[in-house]
Amino acid sequence: MKIIIGAGKTVFDGWISTQENELNLLSRADFERMFSANKPTAMLAEHVWEHMSFEEGAIAAKNCFDFLADGGYLRVAVPDRNFRNEWYQDMVKPGGNGDPTHPSYTHKVVYDYKNLCAVFRQAGFEVELLEWCDEAGEFHFKYWNPDDGRIGRSLRFDTRNSADKLGMVSIILDAKKPGIIRSEK
Repeated sequence: MKIIIGAGKTVFDGWISTQENELNLLSRADFERMFSANKPTAMLAEHVWEHMSFEEGAIAAKNCFDFLADGGYLRVAVPDRNFRNEWYQDMVKPGGNGDPTHPSYTHKVVYDYKNLCAVFRQAGFEVELLEWCDEAGEFHFKYWNPDDGRIGRSLRFDTRNSADKLGMVSIILDAKKPGIIRSEK
């Protein structure tokens, strides 16, 4: 089972799209209701964690860890505090650009790669960075397979990016739960 968290209108073959009213990352009861019989092997959360405080993000990461199958993974993407682009930073900051109809209006946190990794390591995950900017603003990319969870706001898939200029990037990481995925009988 593969789950998209906070899917909005995102639909991928083989993945189950969920919304906050179905799977609230802060509600252990939601996880128990959805995953008590069958734990997912993969979860995908594109631009979800920035809508929670650091403390809430830690609770959400722990809930995902506890209900993910052994050997499973959670792919996460969030806005990148280290991306050197004034328009981008104004848009992704807590409260966004002040437009209550824009999704960034409910942003509570802007992560850098270090504090995002810490949230998932603290929950018990092994973390692998896939895309991120370092403290100097330099962008880093490690190949990742979109079949394992496609991130639209990424180097390869966001149309605001070109070979000459980055317009939209995210910190993208895979948080892996140690263990071996067991096949269902």
